[in-house]
Amino acid sequence: MASVNVRADKLFFDFRYKGKRCREYTKLNDTPANQKRAKQILERIEAEITLDTFDYARYFPKSKRVADFQNHALRIDRLNSDSPTFAEFSAIWFSETEVSWRNSHKDNVALTLRKYLCPAFGDMPLDQITKAQLLAFRANLTKIPRKNGNTGLSPARINKIMMPLRQILNEGAERYQYSSPFRGIKTLKLQKSHIEPFSFEDVHRIIATVRADFKNYYTTRFFTGMRTGEIDGLMWKYVDFERREILIRETWVMGQMEYTKNDGSQREIQISQPVYDALLAQREATGEYTYVFCNRLGSPLSHNNITRRVWYPLLRYLGLNKRRPYQTRHTAATLWLAAGESPEWIARQMGHTTTEMLFKVYSRYVPNLTRADGSAFERLLTQQFPNNALNAETNNPLANISPSQGAEND
Repeated sequence: MASVNVRADKLFFDFRYKGKRCREYTKLNDTPANQKRAKQILERIEAEITLDTFDYARYFPKSKRVADFQNHALRIDRLNSDSPTFAEFSAIWFSETEVSWRNSHKDNVALTLRKYLCPAFGDMPLDQITKAQLLAFRANLTKIPRKNGNTGLSPARINKIMMPLRQILNEGAERYQYSSPFRGIKTLKLQKSHIEPFSFEDVHRIIATVRADFKNYYTTRFFTGMRTGEIDGLMWKYVDFERREILIRETWVMGQMEYTKNDGSQREIQISQPVYDALLAQREATGEYTYVFCNRLGSPLSHNNITRRVWYPLLRYLGLNKRRPYQTRHTAATLWLAAGESPEWIARQMGHTTTEMLFKVYSRYVPNLTRADGSAFERLLTQQFPNNALNAETNNPLANISPSQGAEND
């Protein structure tokens, strides 16, 4: 029978679980209050064992018995299941699906499986994984130590880890005819990210101050709205000086050329005069190489290195807020809007299939740049109704009706 005992003035539990005698020691001193508390805990343990809901690791997470009972449970589950383990099926799923992925995405999924998913679920039969286990796994991701000293992965990172897990379990549920444990589990809500584009004055200061060997690079970034991988992977064969266009066909991702982010990213960017002049000057420096912006060996620039050694020091020197280089893309969009360019044209330049993203992300910056704050409507009213003619009595059809007449009409 289960009991609370004492050894060296410390309380410990003595009970049986799955046919084994278990002794788990506590740090509680032998006092009447602690005796009462320990007995209450033991009563809950016995009740949960009876109901088959007892989780050894929840009560005694540091116990050596945890691994024994987990392995025992896995053996029982495998005997009662006809489906493969998570590790076995995830390998099948990966081999069947990778043909549709970009290389960078394939590497990210492989890393997620290797680092997070297989260690947590690898030996478990696919149809024995429960919703509670998925939620517990996700909760544990919020407690993982990070390099910057903080604890827990970001909601965005957690969602990316959970995505292949969801796909694997849903596919397994369809193949082996069981209900997916992911049903009802929603992605974590992300905080809205705010963009911080540069003003015309800031852009001028940056281009005027940056190192001479990067002046053409940042001029092109600011006035084309190209993504980092697109400009870093830009090849001379995609620069059409005659038609004054940059053809976006490939992108540089994780050290290799790949297809663009999606089909909509395949586009032609019209070259403005500053960009045209910058590319002509750049051709004098790197025209013999394949890539427009490259190092001395002709290889694409390392954006992490450039950001750390050129971009951030420049912003500090100019007294500007620290911002990712991607803000140059946001800057291009807001400047185009400020100039009065067609939203449809801007969306095409940015590689957006519709204007929805344009208005959703950038529209709030337009009033500060164009004075589009209601003053245009004021000017229209002034033109159509000079000298406040709208309110003049001669133009008011009700001006000659007395208050009493108005009441009778009502």
